[in-house]
This record gives sequence, C-alpha cells and structure tokens, in this order.
Amino acid sequence: MKRSLALLLLASLTAQAQAPKWPAITQQTKPWTRWWWEGSAVNKADLTHLLTEYQKAGLGGMEITTIYGVKGAESQFIDFLSPKWMDMLSHTLTEANRLGLGIDMAQASGWPFGGPWVAPADASKYVAYKTFEVKGGASLAEPVTFMQKPIANAVGHKVDLKQLSDPVATNKNLQTLALDQVRFEKPLPLQTLIAYSDKGETLDLTTKVDLKGKLTWTAPAGGTWTLYALFQGWHGKQVERAGPGGEGDVIDHLSKPATDHYLAYFDKAFKGHDVKPIRAFFNDSYEVDDAQGEANWTPAMLAEFSRRRGYDLRQHLPALFGKASEDENQRVLTDYRETISELLLENYTKTWGAWAKTHDALIRNQAHGSPANILDLYAATDIPETEGENLTRIKFASSAAHVTGKPLASAETATWENDHFLSKLSDIKKAIDRMLLGGVNHVFYHGTAYSPPAAKWPGWLFYAAVEFNPQNPFWTDFGKLNQYTARAQSFLQAGQPSNDVLLYLPQSDAYTRPGKVLLQHFDGIEHGFKGMPVEGTSELLLAKGYGYDFISDKQVQQVKNDGAALLTSGGARYQTLLVPDAHLMPLLTLESLLRLAQNGATIVLQNQAPADVPGLGNLENRRVNFQKLLAQFKFKDAKDGVRQATVGKGRVLLGADVSQLLTQAGVKRETLVDNGLEFIRRRHEGGHTYFLANWGEKPVAAWVPLATAAKSATLFNPMTEQAGLATLRPTAQGTPEVYVQLAPGETCLLDTNEATATGPVYPYLTLTATPQALSTPWDLSFVSGGPELPAKQQLKELTSWTNLGEAGKKFSGAASYTTTFALPQGTADGFLLDLGRVAQSARVQLNGQPVATLLGPAYQVYLPKNQLKASNTLTVTVSNLMANRIEDLDRNHVDWKIFYNTNMPAKLKENRGPDGLFTTEGWKPLESGLLGPVTLTPASVGAPVQ
Repeated sequence: MKRSLALLLLASLTAQAQAPKWPAITQQTKPWTRWWWEGSAVNKADLTHLLTEYQKAGLGGMEITTIYGVKGAESQFIDFLSPKWMDMLSHTLTEANRLGLGIDMAQASGWPFGGPWVAPADASKYVAYKTFEVKGGASLAEPVTFMQKPIANAVGHKVDLKQLSDPVATNKNLQTLALDQVRFEKPLPLQTLIAYSDKGETLDLTTKVDLKGKLTWTAPAGGTWTLYALFQGWHGKQVERAGPGGEGDVIDHLSKPATDHYLAYFDKAFKGHDVKPIRAFFNDSYEVDDAQGEANWTPAMLAEFSRRRGYDLRQHLPALFGKASEDENQRVLTDYRETISELLLENYTKTWGAWAKTHDALIRNQAHGSPANILDLYAATDIPETEGENLTRIKFASSAAHVTGKPLASAETATWENDHFLSKLSDIKKAIDRMLLGGVNHVFYHGTAYSPPAAKWPGWLFYAAVEFNPQNPFWTDFGKLNQYTARAQSFLQAGQPSNDVLLYLPQSDAYTRPGKVLLQHFDGIEHGFKGMPVEGTSELLLAKGYGYDFISDKQVQQVKNDGAALLTSGGARYQTLLVPDAHLMPLLTLESLLRLAQNGATIVLQNQAPADVPGLGNLENRRVNFQKLLAQFKFKDAKDGVRQATVGKGRVLLGADVSQLLTQAGVKRETLVDNGLEFIRRRHEGGHTYFLANWGEKPVAAWVPLATAAKSATLFNPMTEQAGLATLRPTAQGTPEVYVQLAPGETCLLDTNEATATGPVYPYLTLTATPQALSTPWDLSFVSGGPELPAKQQLKELTSWTNLGEAGKKFSGAASYTTTFALPQGTADGFLLDLGRVAQSARVQLNGQPVATLLGPAYQVYLPKNQLKASNTLTVTVSNLMANRIEDLDRNHVDWKIFYNTNMPAKLKENRGPDGLFTTEGWKPLESGLLGPVTLTPASVGAPVQ
C-alpha cells in the first residue's frame, strides 16, 4: 500500500514537473494601442495617471500620435515638436519606462508625413500636360503655359480660397480651418516641351520657351507637329487630422531631399532630449492620393526615369498619356509606375529607415495604399503594419515580414468594427483573431484618446469607432482581452513562419492596366489586383488550407536553394513557388526561377508560362533572352492534367488546377479547414505551433488531421488559460489527428512535437446529462457607471436593464447579479455553467472566488465539483456598452461632440444627423445585462475515446 502511494506521489510530481508551460508574457507580446494626443493638450500628472491605467489594463505600449484638438481646451494646446511638447514626450518616456511600457511615435501630427516646415519645393507634386498642333512652316502663337486650377477643400465646411495665404502653413487658426487640400491659382513651371512629327521625328524645344511661355520656333516644312508640354503642379494635399503645429503640406515622397529636409526638422526638435527610449517611428499609411488628383511627379523624375529605365521618357510622352499604340502605351506606363515605385522605396522608405537608425530606433510602416509594389516597401520596414478585414490584404504585410525575416508584423486593429459605441469585446476579439490568422503577431488597437480624468463623460474621443478608453464600460473586462492577446502572441512571436507556398505577385501585369489616372494604388488584392488571376488563386489557397506568403520580383531574385526547398533572404523555408497565370515577368525573375529549378526546386505555373517581358527599355534584347530561357521548359504530359518539364535537378509544373499542381509538387494542405476551422502555423525546434479558430456558429468537437508530423501535442487555450497534452491518434497518411473542442468564436494553440511527451492531459469536457436551469431569484446591484446607478432590486426572471425603468434605459456601466444554488445531484466531475445571452461581457465569481471573465460569443465556463459546496453563491458582473448613455445625451441634445476637424462622422448613413455627423437620436436602447437562461450541465473531464 505504501509503495502504491509512493508511486502515485511520484507520478503526480512528474506530471507537475512536466506540466505545460506558457511562454513568458513580455512588453512586446502584449497588445499595444495608438494613443491620440488631441491638440497635444497633455500634462505630466495626467500622463502619469493614464499610463498607469493602461499598464494595469494589460497593454504593452503606446504609439503617440498627435491630432486635432478639443474645443474648449485651446489654452492647453501644445505645438507639435515645440520645446514644451518635447518636455511632455520626455516625461512620457520616463514614466513609460518606469511602468514597463513601450513607446512608439508617429512621425507626423496626423498623416501622411508633412507639416508647416515643409517648403513648397519639398511638397507633393503632380504632372500636368498640354498639347499643341503646329503645321510645317508655322509657329505656335499661344503661350506654352498652364494655369493651376484652384482647390480649397476642408473637413466639414466650405472655405474661401481668397481668404487663404500661400503657403498654407502661414495661415492662422488652422485647427478651425481643418484644410484637406489647397491649390492656389498660379502658373505651373514648365518641365519639358517635346515636338513629335507625324513622320516619327522628335525635337526638344524646352530651351526655346521664355519665362512668359513664348516659343521661339518654326516647325520644319512638311507634315504636322504635335507638341507635348509637361508642367509641374503642387498637389496641395494637407496633413489629415493634424494637431496644432502639425498643419501644412504633405511631403514629396518621391524626393530624397524632401525626405531628408523633413527628418532634419525632427533632429532639430530632438536636440537636447534623450529619445533613445522610442522603440519605433511610425507612418500611418500613404493616403496622399485620397484628395483630388494624385502625387505622380517629382522634380528629378525625367532624370531618374532615364537612369533607371534606360531610355528617355521625353521621346515617348504620347505613350505615357495613352496616345500611342496599345503596346507602347502599356510598356511606357509600366516603366513609369515602376520608376515611381522605386523612388518611393528608396527616397522615402529606405531613407526614413536609415534616419531612424541614427536614433537607435526602428520604423513601423503602413505601406498599403502606395502607388508601388507594397511588398517591397514592407520588406524595407522593420515592423510592417497592415489594417483591414480581408485576410489576403493582411497577408501582404505579414508575407514581407516572413520572407525577409522580420520577427514582427503589426496591425492597426479594430478601427471600424461597427459604428460608434456598438463594438463588443467579442467583436474586437474576432478582429484580433483575424489579424493573427493573417500572420500578424503584434496588435495595435485603434485607438486610445488621451482623455483627462476630469473631462466630463464621455471624455475626449477619436472619430474612429472603437474607444479603448477607461470611460468605456468594457474597460472593466478589457484586461481579459489583453491577456488573451498576449498569450496568443507569445506563441506567434516565437519560432519561424511555416508556410509551404510562395505566391508570386504579378506586379508587371498589374502595372500594364490603364486607369483614369497615371498611377495605381495597391492595397492588398482588392485594390490593384482585383479581377486578376492572383485574386482567385490567393482566395483558393486560403479556402483549401494551403499556407502561403506573397513574394515580389525583387524578393524572388534573392531566393536560394536548400536542396529541393526554397530559402528566402530572411531564412524562411518553402516547398514551392507558384506563379498565378502571369503574362508578363521581368527577365531577372525568370532567370531566378530557372536557376532555382536547375538546382532542385519545383516551380509551379498556373495556366501558362509567362510570355513576355514588361517595359520598353532594351526590349528586343530582353525578349530574345527571355525566349531562350522559356525554351528550356520542355513540357510533357504527367498526370491529372498537369504537364512537367525537367530542368536540371528540379522541375517546372504547368496546369490549370492549382490543387493538382500543388499535390504533384508535394505540398500537403491542412484539411482541418474542412472542419470549419481557420489556422496559421509556425515552425519551432522539434515541431510546429498551430493557432486554430472556430468562426462557425456551431461548436467543433472533432478529430482534426494535421499535415505535419507529430508524436505529441499540447493544447493551450489563451482565453481560459487551460493547458494540457492533446489526444492524438495516427492516420494512414503518417501524420496524426488531434482531438479539438472549440466553442463558437473560440481559439486554441496547438503546440506539436516530433518527440513523445508526458504530463497532465488537456481537460476535454464531455456533457453527460441535460442542462439544468438556475431558477432561483437574482439580486441585482448596479456597481459602476452612469449617468446614475439604478436602484437595487430582486429579479425572479432575468431581463434587460432597459426594462427596469428610465434609469436602466440610459445606463452604461456594470451591474452584479447574485444568486444561490444547491450542489446538483449526480456523479459528474463538474458542471458547465452557461450564462446564455449576455450583453455584453461578464465576470463570474463562485463562493467569493473569481472564476472567469467571459467575452462571448459563447459565455460558458467549467466549474469543477471540488469547487462547489452544498450551497453555493454565484455572482455575475455584467458590463454593457457606451451606447445607451450616449443615446440619452443625444436625446437630450447634450453636445458631447466637441472636437475640431472631423468631429465624429458616422460609418453608416442611417446614423447621420442633419448636420452630417454621427447621432444616436434614431436608436432605441440596446439590450443590456444578464439575459440568460443560465444553466448548469453535468460534465466529465478526460481524454476522448479514440
């Protein structure tokens, strides 16, 4: 007997010693938030107080972004980068360090980069053109001039251009003006004047034009000449949402001198201050061309084009503007767009990154929306950042991070999950999960407005729809969401990416497509590649369970062989590279694909091999070399409609069916998607980590197949914090199946290992009887919130607060429900407590001890029998949203919209009032509180039957 007890004790100690261990939670694994400094009306005492609140809530860091101010706080405004502003920044850095918080800083007040120190020479530019017809022997009578048409656009009101001075930054009261774009009526400087004859001759007439635009030139006799005059215009884009001291022109992102001059202003402001604690400088997306026209020119454009493309653009101006043959039009347009892309990469992104290094800092960059290959822009960024809701869009930033070896990919998260005051913590969790599934592992909430504790409720807010502020009732449960995110990211920031397919981005095919304007702006697949084969292919790969990353031409050219595998510049390994029905491909890219195949790789071509090179420079020579390379692909029929060409040690596969192509390339899909699960996978020493999500409306309790080898696996639930060895069973394919239980909206991390492991088993639940309703009365007590606390009462039946009188209808905050129940009869291991419907989040206590914080959409928690007594006290504290209290303010015409500039626009048109601003006057109070029914279901704990 003693020996048996000793063995049991030893087994228990061994299990404890080998208990699953969660990765450490760090500043970087916690979620961060964008911290809006409205009007920079901050003070040291409130900065310290708020930073402490953010730290208590489980945030890891803040990104300081200064924006427009609050009406009534003008005396507290601080000019961006002024000595006083820098003093506030220094205080923030000191206090953040004390509290263990990180600090990033947006490098503009608002966005994009710009400000009052941006001189006209450094401001964004556009190209305008004019044509003239001159017959042989004649001269041009009219002047070669172009008068810029005036524009004066502001946010929320009309502005009289005649009342504005030039440059814009010299105007007073720019906060009230809230200017978006300004162009003054003035003549534009001539860039070049080229004459084209109907016989194919060209003449450069630029030097023959005087300052008044008079052309001194007589056309040679015979034929007709068409003259193209290019002019440089001032785009006029102003910094959006700028705060005091940050208003002004946006920079010319294509000009290195403009970028250097812009950054030098920060060096001047930083002098005498220690800014080393700033982890990263941030750019909030391109967004120059969301005004009229586009920033498509820079003073050095003609010289840069000639140097990069190998020919003189001035010889092909008709083609640039779509007036030559279709083929020449496409080729010149492609070359122009490629040049713009390179200038944006080198003169802005890389220049900015190099400057940041002089301050020992990183750059975080939202490249989407740029008129460029955004994969290359992201690749030049230390922390690529995305936003949005489409997984293929999200994957552009994470792909660049994976391919180039960046450890972090961040995301502006939960920007507009719903209209104002309607986003639940469960909505935000789904937004976070979407980012994690897209390869993001560093979440930034959007965002948290600095709001002084003394500010009248609802405090200082930002115009985007989710308010991550202490005045939001969900703040009481926000810490649970932050803990969840930190636990998930602690896994997803570790190891290396584990995707099998490199999906080639056919940028050249996209560049050839004409549009209403010269440039294209790329924002994931939906903007720039819409309707192209890569759109359908990328969605197919997601749906079928193939892990993939996008790759650009420049990145392909850096890929190396590792046996049959592909090794990117960042050290990530892939099984194959898929070209999705591309027509055009740069010669260097095709050379790289051939080299990889010759050295043992498998390259997959969907539908066709690329047929031609893009661009016009040195065209015939490039075409000849391109065809020589293609001639080495001698395809023969293989099977299932796939053709194969043996190339050196490797092969090239060609076919229409992507799934068949990848199967023959040896790529296994993760068939767990057939169970309705979403996933992302990472590799670590000895195994893999899967992040699994159930986005369906029904629970998943199933054997889930894995495409990777494993002899053991540990399940971690980042919300409940449960962990234990998963139950595995082998399959005929040589890879295992794992048993997974996930409620709707629930996620888990599955950490596999190719070695066996021992330890405690994951606590799988098996429901053993029907639910038993808790029918005892509830004592309801409102504990925090306002505008006033409704009276305590006892409820025989659960109902919404909005049914409890006027005070309940307008209440936003938290209330506690308490009841007692007897220990249920039976031999169950415990009971599944299901709260039914909850509006919107709940904290559960049993017999005075905290049990769980439940965010939804499922509100369930397991109660072990050993935690229950003969008589038990259950307390459920529910927090609702800001909506009902805001609705009460609007109904009583209380003006809480007190912000300069955009001042709370609505996402949905039905929520816009007569003034065009957001209003809730048409709303009815939203259900709030514990709605039930609350049930207990007997359950057993243990491994499932195999």
